[in-house]
Amino acid sequence: MYTAGSSPQSVAVGDFNNDDQLDIVVVNGEGNNIGVFLGYDNGYFANQMVYSTGSDPRHVAVGDFNNDTQLDIVVVNYIDNNISVLLGYGNGSFTSQTTYSTGIGALYVALGDFNNDTRLDIVVVNTNDNNISVFLGYGNGSFANQITFATGSSPQSVAVGDFNNDNRMDVVVLNHDDNNVGVLLGYGNGSFVNQITSSTSSGPRIVVASDFNNDNQLDIVVTYYFDTSIGVFLGCGNGSFSKPFTYLTGSYVFHIAVGDFNTDNQLDIVVTHNSEENIGVLLGYGNASFANQITYAFPRSPFYVSVGDFNSDARLDIVVTDSMEKNVGVLLHYARASLGKEIIFAVGSGARIQHIGVADFNSDAIQDIVVVNYGTNNIGVLLGHGDGSFLEQTTFSTGSMSNPYSIVIGSFNNDDYLDFAVANHGTKNVDMLLGDGTGAFARQIPYGRRLDFAPSIIAAGDFNKDGQSDIVVAYNDLDHIDILVTYNTGTFRNQATYSTGSYPLSVATGDFNNDMRLDIVVTNLYDGTVSILLGYGNSSFANQIIYSTGSLPIKVAVADVNNDNQLDILVIYSGSDVGVLLGYGNGSFANKTTYATGIWPSDIVVGDFNQDTQLDIAVLNSYNATLSILLGFGNGSFANQITYSPGSNPSFIAIGDFNNDTRLDIVLINSNDSTVSLLLGFGNGSFTNRDIDASSSIPNFVDVGDFNNDNQLDIVLVKSNESIVSVLLGYGNGSFANQITSSGSFDTLSLNVADFNNDTQLDIVIVNYQHNSVGILLGYGNGSFADQITYSTGSYPVSAAVGDFNNDTQPDIIVVNSYDNNVCVFTGDFNRIFVYQNTLTTGKGSLPRSFIIADFNDDTHMDIGVVNSGTNNVGIFLGYSNGSFANQMTYPSGSSPWSIAVGDFNNDTRPDIVVANSDDDNIGLLLGYGNGSFAKQITYSTGFSSQPYSIAVGDFNNDTLLDIIVTNYGTNNIVVFLGYGDSTFADPKAFSVGFGSSPFSVVVGDFNNDKKLDFVVANYDSDSLKVLLQSC
Repeated sequence: MYTAGSSPQSVAVGDFNNDDQLDIVVVNGEGNNIGVFLGYDNGYFANQMVYSTGSDPRHVAVGDFNNDTQLDIVVVNYIDNNISVLLGYGNGSFTSQTTYSTGIGALYVALGDFNNDTRLDIVVVNTNDNNISVFLGYGNGSFANQITFATGSSPQSVAVGDFNNDNRMDVVVLNHDDNNVGVLLGYGNGSFVNQITSSTSSGPRIVVASDFNNDNQLDIVVTYYFDTSIGVFLGCGNGSFSKPFTYLTGSYVFHIAVGDFNTDNQLDIVVTHNSEENIGVLLGYGNASFANQITYAFPRSPFYVSVGDFNSDARLDIVVTDSMEKNVGVLLHYARASLGKEIIFAVGSGARIQHIGVADFNSDAIQDIVVVNYGTNNIGVLLGHGDGSFLEQTTFSTGSMSNPYSIVIGSFNNDDYLDFAVANHGTKNVDMLLGDGTGAFARQIPYGRRLDFAPSIIAAGDFNKDGQSDIVVAYNDLDHIDILVTYNTGTFRNQATYSTGSYPLSVATGDFNNDMRLDIVVTNLYDGTVSILLGYGNSSFANQIIYSTGSLPIKVAVADVNNDNQLDILVIYSGSDVGVLLGYGNGSFANKTTYATGIWPSDIVVGDFNQDTQLDIAVLNSYNATLSILLGFGNGSFANQITYSPGSNPSFIAIGDFNNDTRLDIVLINSNDSTVSLLLGFGNGSFTNRDIDASSSIPNFVDVGDFNNDNQLDIVLVKSNESIVSVLLGYGNGSFANQITSSGSFDTLSLNVADFNNDTQLDIVIVNYQHNSVGILLGYGNGSFADQITYSTGSYPVSAAVGDFNNDTQPDIIVVNSYDNNVCVFTGDFNRIFVYQNTLTTGKGSLPRSFIIADFNDDTHMDIGVVNSGTNNVGIFLGYSNGSFANQMTYPSGSSPWSIAVGDFNNDTRPDIVVANSDDDNIGLLLGYGNGSFAKQITYSTGFSSQPYSIAVGDFNNDTLLDIIVTNYGTNNIVVFLGYGDSTFADPKAFSVGFGSSPFSVVVGDFNNDKKLDFVVANYDSDSLKVLLQSC
């Protein structure tokens, strides 16, 4: 109980201080105020904070009235005939009240958007005026004056909803003296039709709207002054209701609320019995019928009721005001652990199940199961229905004679979908199967060396903090474990080609028709045109649309140069100008406007060179060796060129801020004198020239990027005559380190930068003109690159661009094939593999059997715990976050430890370890000190000749304390240890899984969505799965 003010009336629930814990607001009627109780996550609340209202406040509602994402409060004041609005600050405190006049006898309040302006409005019942007041909100916390609408006689309460499915909010009112319910259908503009009435029992009091029969039509439930029952009126979806279904409550009901109290996804009802000192719960069946009420004692005078999850256990609790004792009572939902229904699944003849796992594999928020079928060389996925039953398994091959032995679930390709790693005993490798979120998995082609030994057990963890799971592997009868890390080689699927004009030369990408899909623009040299290919978002494109540009278009760029949020096209020609084609945003373009440049422009870039937030143009002119800067006005037009003389025969250009002064600089190649010029920008459209030493050979192409992840821009150059790629690492002050070289190609004609394998290291793609190929050079993150991986193109490719053409977040490539008069698209894909990293020794004769991954020393780095069955101990390897580990520390276990799990069993926030000691018939608990070391084990018996094999942990009775479940191979049962939270446990409860079943593996999950953990057990001798569902 919590002390409120004098005569607490209505109560409402919301998170008033943005801590993700529900708080309470209570109307203190005789105190002329409200009390706000801020909630803690354990179901307890701070003392109330009091805020003044008007005289005799009766009812309260909560909503966001000023669109600041903070909850506000509205209260009806009966004597003052007004409402009080208190705006929330989001920290649990509120402004002083602002009042708005109502009719006479304001009694009840509800909220809704009655004029479809996305702003909350207020409706108030005026019991003495026989009407309702509607206050239309302005969205800033203030409201228009009331508009009134007639009701019946002595209206008592109001509810809001769309009762006729026209997407407009309606109002339902209880008319006490008329013994009916009135529905006022909304027009969606803040006004309503005259009420339509339906008869009720004597003295209707409180109404709540919800869908009690799951037909997607709003229903209502009504309480009465003079009847010991409640009435459920089913909505017809047209604003009318059926005759009521009556449910006896045994005594008069004062107030009512609705929620799912038994987590069966069906709405239940809670009522307060003011005269009987109890509350009643009626559990719903989902068809508008309800079980007989269950009553719960409540001191003195339960008055108003509301519901919410006050202790963060995913179960609805109840809050009740006590009008006589000046209190607020909170009733927390309680659940006990017990096993009920069991379901058995056969997984196929000769499957020889070796391992099981549980997770949601098809993104439906329902737990599924995966099994390892050693005998049939596959894994099986059983998708759950959410009621404890499963589809028949779908199998995925692990390869001929693979004999899969163990599986681990992880995220190996950073796509938010769960994947599998499978230890194949027969083929001595670890398979990777990547999930797509639908329950399907694609097997990756194993790459690299086979393991030297047959793997038996694997576990997953992110040992090097790269955001993706790595693997630890153990082997039968060996005394070491191996660490394997994931790597994506970045592959591309087969090309698709699309026709262009004659001799296509340059390509760029952008969304030209605002459909959120990338499109392509290509210059056609001999036709004097550009081709627009609109993308479908699946790596395919529509046929080209052609726009005339003028003679011999050389290069194209894309930008929004007139600030209309539509992409425009800029083209340079072999003569002496640049053309601007303004886009309409539908894939079409205006006629070009031209601006003078130097002679024979060779390259173009777009950027804001004078920091006026308008895009400008930079053009290289190869014939007269100049750089033209055309400053933009932001309306699609440009000033006359300003020219600079950077060097001899400038040919290719890139831009970036190389000296960290927030001003754009320019880097360009001077082909004739084999130099690289850096023009540092002053931010006003002017530049100063600085030459960069790029060695003796002629650079052909230039681009920029951060190739060593130091947050400083670097320069990459292609030097075709030496067949190298050269990187100049930037110091961030406009100077650069000596070049780092990697192998390239002698016929490169294009250079682009992207991360093709999603390793956060920049890679490059080059076009090999004479080899008819593109080459991918994967970056190592230090300025050097792996040897190129090549993919065949069409004839004589001349340029390329990078974009995501199928919206899969993976970079794709488009290549211009000049002799074929087409472009080809390469769709990027993953090719994940596991790469050996290092070996950890577990000790001579140790025979490691099982792993657990956790942070045992609180340094945010993943550590490894392993049970060594040969030396009867637990080994701890503390991780360094780079994939390496300290030497093993060992702690004695029992005899032949077979399985290990981790959890906090004494509530000290430090991870502890529990081990199944197979030959000792017990489990051993090793309490952690939080520094990577552990206390001596405490043992608990699992039964005579039980041979415990597998162990799992979870909160099985929803008391927020960790419990343990063990499979006993020898006695064909499972044993549950319910924890007290102090490292001790209640006497174990045993549950049989069948004679001769030999259970050897167990996992836990909520398989029927009742917020209770269930168990799935793999049985070796019966070659089956058994799912055991908790019943209460």
